[in-house]
Amino acid sequence: MAINLRSPSAEIREQRLGTITAWDGPASRLATESAFSRGGCGPGCGGKGQRICELESPFTQGSTCSEQIAESQASNVRDAVLVQHSPIGCAAGHINSNAFFRNGLLRRGLAPRNVTGLSTNLLERDMVYGGAEKLRATIRAAAQRHQPKAVFVATSCATGIIGDDVESVVRDCEEELGLPVVAMYCEGFKSKHWSSGFDALQHGVLRHVVKPEPGPRRDNLVNIIVLWGSDVFTPMLAELGLEANNILTVASVEEIARASEAVASATFCYSVGGYLGAALEQQYGVQEIKAPQPYGFDGTDAWLRALGAATGREELAEAYIAREHARVRPQIERLRERLKGVRGYVAMGAAYAHGVIGVLRELGIEVPGSLVFHHDPVYDSHDARQDSLGHMIDTYGDVEHFSISNRQPYQFYNLLKRSDPDFIIIRHGGLAGLASRLGVPAIALGDASTAIGYQGMIDLGDEIVDALAQRKFHQDLAGHTSLPYKQWWLEQTDPYLLARQAAATQAAE
Repeated sequence: MAINLRSPSAEIREQRLGTITAWDGPASRLATESAFSRGGCGPGCGGKGQRICELESPFTQGSTCSEQIAESQASNVRDAVLVQHSPIGCAAGHINSNAFFRNGLLRRGLAPRNVTGLSTNLLERDMVYGGAEKLRATIRAAAQRHQPKAVFVATSCATGIIGDDVESVVRDCEEELGLPVVAMYCEGFKSKHWSSGFDALQHGVLRHVVKPEPGPRRDNLVNIIVLWGSDVFTPMLAELGLEANNILTVASVEEIARASEAVASATFCYSVGGYLGAALEQQYGVQEIKAPQPYGFDGTDAWLRALGAATGREELAEAYIAREHARVRPQIERLRERLKGVRGYVAMGAAYAHGVIGVLRELGIEVPGSLVFHHDPVYDSHDARQDSLGHMIDTYGDVEHFSISNRQPYQFYNLLKRSDPDFIIIRHGGLAGLASRLGVPAIALGDASTAIGYQGMIDLGDEIVDALAQRKFHQDLAGHTSLPYKQWWLEQTDPYLLARQAAATQAAE
């Protein structure tokens, strides 16, 4: 389905892709129900994502929201300023965003500094009379004080409720100031999963920052849609005579603007970067790489071959693949010997988890279970070559306990007990402390680039070896801590018991 860039806001994932946030079962069954590369979506798709039944919990213990994701991304554009049109409490997310930004700059070899952001500080009076003029004044102040190359404006639950005409204010300010003013419609209640925040930013960038009339196509420039991790793509692409244009976080406004001039676009995670990649191809003819993600031997080989084909560098790609196989395979065999019989558990975003599970199995690690924070039955390209879940299953086998949960700690306890792992790998580390209290070492992948490509298998394997050496510490910790749950819940074997009971009660009524 085409992405509508004429609309001020991106269509949320539930409507566009059929995104779900609660499910439990084997990965193979989820892939069949998604029907991405297994027979097509069929009549249930309606031109969008397949509809999958969810296990809806009667309550939510904790999560995040679309605004926090959009804010964390936009505030990390190097020469831009973020304006949050919200009560001041929404700006608390800057604590994490600032840490991401400083670490991201260091990983890219840049001087660390703090994010630049302002809040309209909506008060009770503004909720009654509106905050549009407050927003206008804040955008002007942001431009005057900081002289940015762009101003990003994040909406909030509060502005969604009162119905401020943000679009008119943004258009007026853009004309007045002569620089991009990017509206991100990311109200927290708008979507049940925070991944819609990525789309809100990317939709705004496509409408206001990316050059609408690009210059000549740069046949060696490839957009790489990434997070704050180390720059592993620049040396990989250099082997093919290509230049990596790393966007969006820790990028400059100019680097984002030239995305429409690139020859191709790729990403480390289709959940994070699929919207921008699909829209650049649709709007500007920038070819999106249709291949498995660059994890493990099979995925990285396929990704490089697709990139070589898209840029006319097939021979360079094959030569690089051969060199890396010869270099890396002996080291992978060394790690497989050390990790024989080890059980791992992966907890992170959906497509990213699919890739990391593949890396663990390349290392000979058993993966009896995984938690992903949401699931998209399809991605925006609707191209089966991007079916990362299907590729994981076809290449590395099924995952028996493949669970979807929007970061619910009370469920995470039962999920870990059921899979009994020796370690976990996790993003969004709020759940990592619970694993430690169960005696399970947690590897928090703060650097999202750790597992990418051939070298990524070695780097992740070495991190796992180091983590397993600390098991005694975690076991001692577990022996001296308690969990905040009643014994009844600790004895349950079904992490989704409350959701199943709620569904049964609703059906009986």
